[in-house]
Amino acid sequence: MDSATSDARTPLGASADNGLKIVVVGGFGVGKTTLVRSVSEIRPLNTEETMTKAGEAVDDISEVRGKSATTVAFDFGRITLDARNVLYLFGAPGQERFWFLWDRLFSGTLGAVVLVDTRRIDDSWYAIDRLEHHGTPFIVACNDFGGPAYAPQQIREALDLDPHVPLLDCDARSRASAKQVLITLVEHVKSGYGTQGPARPQVPVPHQELAL
Repeated sequence: MDSATSDARTPLGASADNGLKIVVVGGFGVGKTTLVRSVSEIRPLNTEETMTKAGEAVDDISEVRGKSATTVAFDFGRITLDARNVLYLFGAPGQERFWFLWDRLFSGTLGAVVLVDTRRIDDSWYAIDRLEHHGTPFIVACNDFGGPAYAPQQIREALDLDPHVPLLDCDARSRASAKQVLITLVEHVKSGYGTQGPARPQVPVPHQELAL
């Protein structure tokens, strides 16, 4: 999948004092880096390295033959919501050998996006299991790789999703689509976690800022 970059590169205002952390997680090659790049208002920080022949013996690349680079730590991007609130986006590495980093990335997270390639849906189970273990609210976004279409109920059953977990389609290369994914997550956090459980920061949902 081709990556996309953001056109807007704006400095962070001095008045912004509420940083809200979101993690994008999922299997190897599902488009996490692409989503962070497409939606970030700053030039994203990427820790991508060129894939080598040696790595083929460790990572299963049978379904991602066109992939030439991979994240080895995390991706980082940012979206300003308003004068005082900023979303910080962290894209987690997808290979199994880097999963030990996930628990630390989940620390202090407002919520998470589980990005799914429906051609390789089994790759998403571990991400969902770890988020549920941490009690982190999340949504599931099916990235469009041009594969066969499945009914939402089929995907829910394959992932054993709770009925309250939002499920939507997206194109990680599209800025508008990626923003809709984040809007869905923030609304899910506000509606499902705003009045129960541990105290969480108040989260604005400024559609005029996130939506194109």
